[in-house]
Amino acid sequence: MKLPQADFRHRRDRLAEKMGPNSIAIIATREEMYRNRDADYKFRADSSFFYLTGFAEPEAVAVIETFEDDDYSYSLFCRERNREMEIWNGYRAGIDGAIEDYDADEAYAIDLLDEEIIEKLLNKERLYYRIGHNAAFDARVSQWIKQADAEHRHESAPAHLAQLDRIVDEMRLVKSPQELELMQIAANISAEAHTCAMQMVRPGMMEYALEAELNYIFGQNGCVPSYNSIVGGGANACILHYVENNQPLKDGDLVLIDAACEYEFYASDITRTFPVNGKFSAEQKALYEVVLASQYAAIDAVRIGNSYREPHEVAVKILTEGLVNLGLLKGDVNELIKTEAYRQFYMHGTGHWLGMDVHDVGSYKKGEDWRQYEEGMVVTVEPGLYIAPDDETVDEKWRGIGIRIEDDVVATSKGPRVLTANVVKDIADIEHLMAQAKA
Repeated sequence: MKLPQADFRHRRDRLAEKMGPNSIAIIATREEMYRNRDADYKFRADSSFFYLTGFAEPEAVAVIETFEDDDYSYSLFCRERNREMEIWNGYRAGIDGAIEDYDADEAYAIDLLDEEIIEKLLNKERLYYRIGHNAAFDARVSQWIKQADAEHRHESAPAHLAQLDRIVDEMRLVKSPQELELMQIAANISAEAHTCAMQMVRPGMMEYALEAELNYIFGQNGCVPSYNSIVGGGANACILHYVENNQPLKDGDLVLIDAACEYEFYASDITRTFPVNGKFSAEQKALYEVVLASQYAAIDAVRIGNSYREPHEVAVKILTEGLVNLGLLKGDVNELIKTEAYRQFYMHGTGHWLGMDVHDVGSYKKGEDWRQYEEGMVVTVEPGLYIAPDDETVDEKWRGIGIRIEDDVVATSKGPRVLTANVVKDIADIEHLMAQAKA
């Protein structure tokens, strides 16, 4: 499934309306990046640029101009067709393709940007631009403004510079039904990969071999990982951003997998923790049940009108109560929450926005207050507990256990909708699935 050009046009319509008359917006895609000598990373267009254009090639700049009569025009600067370069590096849309296939009103060769942009800047009141994203491009924009003022004394460049991200980020935060459909596809593929990992894991297997099982499912469905996969066995699960994935998985340990794929520019984000040998120990089970209870409660708090922070507060309360009940913390629960004593074992937030980026755009506050959930916002819910292997303040039986459970949740008028529900997380279901795989 791909979004039709009508969806991108609708986004530009909304942006033009928010810009107001007699304004101009300039947005560039990101640059290609070297991986090592003579080899690039696979190019992925800038999310906000693609959000407005649907154009996935490098070396491109979009320009949206509004006029006094509420009309606007959309220009796309891109690479020209070049047979020799296309033999080496693949097909290009070119100038004609930008108009015919990507709905541009005007299209120009990217080499003409410095020349053509001056005329477009003249007599505009406001310039919307992504300030601070790229120092080199910032310098070009500054030079254009200086050049426009210097060469056209009876006309002027925009007097007001505004942060384009403030508009586009808020647009991206609330997902359309079509976007949610893409995110559901990504979530389903990622859930399939996690299910496969539970079925394939064996003691003695390398973490990277289990990662390969995930990547196989992603690749078979035309996807790439949304982020560097975490496959942490045993105490490695207590390292929040562990990505080395180069150690053997041991009998009796848990393995924490934080991995998911991106489908048509939309991300998913899943974490599951399960026993390498298919059976939770008593200590693993006790901690896991606390995390799971906190996650169910936090998911239920993702409701329209609730504050963004409410799922975290709910999760912290249940985690702290669980830590006290298990003897890992001592004292009054409310006081332990107030002093943040729980951060010894739970040191991160409970979620983040999700969309075209894994940590998606959009503010978490409005003024001094946490913002409220609205229809179509997508957030991760990912509480955890991490007992460091060298933490001598707790009984040795707990040390080196790391657990996180993460799902992707949409706020809807009917309550929370879990996009990633296709992969099991209850203890009985995990153990049953893994036992079946061994049978």
